[in-house]
Amino acid sequence: MTSTATSASVLDKRTIYFHGCIGLPLAVIGYPLSIWIPAHYSGGLGLSLAAVGTILMLARFTDVITDPLMGELSDRWQTRFGRRKPWVVIGAPLMMLGVYKLFIPPEGIGMLYFLFWLTLFFLGSTIIALPHRAWGAELSPDYHQRSRVTAARELFVLAGLMVAAAVPMIIEVMADRGGSVSQVFGALWRDATSAFTGEIMNATPADRAALTGPVLAGLAFVVIGILPICVFFVVTFVQEPERHEKSTVPLLEGAKIVWRNGPMRRVLMIALLVIFGESFRNAVSLFFIRDIIGIPTIGAAYFFYFIAGLGAIPFWLWLGRQIGKHRAFLCTLVTVAIVSGINFFLENGDYLPFFLLFIIKGFCFGGLQFLPVAMLADVVDVDTARSGSKRAGTYFAVLGLTEKLAIALGTGISLNVVGLLGFDPSGGITGSTDLGVLSLRIVYCGGPILFYGLAMKLIWNYPLTPQRHQRLRERIERRNARLAQLDAR
Repeated sequence: MTSTATSASVLDKRTIYFHGCIGLPLAVIGYPLSIWIPAHYSGGLGLSLAAVGTILMLARFTDVITDPLMGELSDRWQTRFGRRKPWVVIGAPLMMLGVYKLFIPPEGIGMLYFLFWLTLFFLGSTIIALPHRAWGAELSPDYHQRSRVTAARELFVLAGLMVAAAVPMIIEVMADRGGSVSQVFGALWRDATSAFTGEIMNATPADRAALTGPVLAGLAFVVIGILPICVFFVVTFVQEPERHEKSTVPLLEGAKIVWRNGPMRRVLMIALLVIFGESFRNAVSLFFIRDIIGIPTIGAAYFFYFIAGLGAIPFWLWLGRQIGKHRAFLCTLVTVAIVSGINFFLENGDYLPFFLLFIIKGFCFGGLQFLPVAMLADVVDVDTARSGSKRAGTYFAVLGLTEKLAIALGTGISLNVVGLLGFDPSGGITGSTDLGVLSLRIVYCGGPILFYGLAMKLIWNYPLTPQRHQRLRERIERRNARLAQLDAR
């Protein structure tokens, strides 16, 4: 038996896509944070790679306080404009200021500057992202409608990632070709696709290392221009659903309920392992692509990567309907682990094999992004069925905190390992020790295999199937009907 959306729970496309549009600017900032920020602050500004990794960890650890607090506040603080909307509006200017200061740092900055503005940036993104994700989980109670909401948001995420990849690609072409923007776009496709045949533009990794500053500045202005427009759309055109619960649950009691939620504990462990493995690899991916494989067109590589991810979303939606979200997610992990294993054996100049594998990994990216979030939206119903309260904000805060800690630890440990073992981000292979180069290869290729493998067993026998979720929804709807009758008396 599978769930069928009622007419009341079917969402119109305008609501789904206006809600999801904030995913675009949030994605634009995620890509440079993982790929370009470590390279710029370590190679361009002179901080050590290990120090950059440590600061990224420390700044993320502030989320231990801000994420649960934000989830609790957005669940409890009811205003005439709703519970979620005010926070999205408040977070936008904070994040824009953080982006400007972090992406366009002045000369001679030190670790305290990096730590302070990185922390403010994380705070602004938390204030936007947590209420927004909880809001999305509440738009519909239906299993497959929630997949549509999540997929629409991830569609914008992938579009944002394509924008984030296009900016470096354009800057790379401008650096090599010169000329106007129109001339750049005329040469863009030819220069990007030449990577497949190995006809790389006349540039060296050292040339690319000097472009991190212009790339980050370009990305900053894109975010500052797009974010307020998307915030306007979502707060103007998307309504918050009506609340049915009669009381809230104290934070400590809510935490106990979250812990007693077996599917929730499992989702958290899966997210921790998968995101740690992905972050472990992402932190050094620019160095692997540029220095190990020797591809200077990094923006072009990611542009094709995100196109593959965008095109694959309908496939992952279909597969989730056929075999369940958790098994579809398992398929993404198996595929990415195989790709990572093959990457280990590539050498400098293996452009075509790397790009083919990179596109396969990009195809899996959409599933890696939205399937765990869609799974969590269903897990919230286990709590609602038991407690009678809607605490999507608290649940997404816990997931967000888990994700951020996994990113912090994965990024920090990865950069510390390769930095302390002798990899030099400004000197590349020639300026690094043999051990440093080997550690870069192992971290990039081995991390996903190890941590995805640990997550696979947890996913294989995941208990919240579509059939069990349908029974939960029927229980919740009966309770809501009783509450509605009481309100009518």
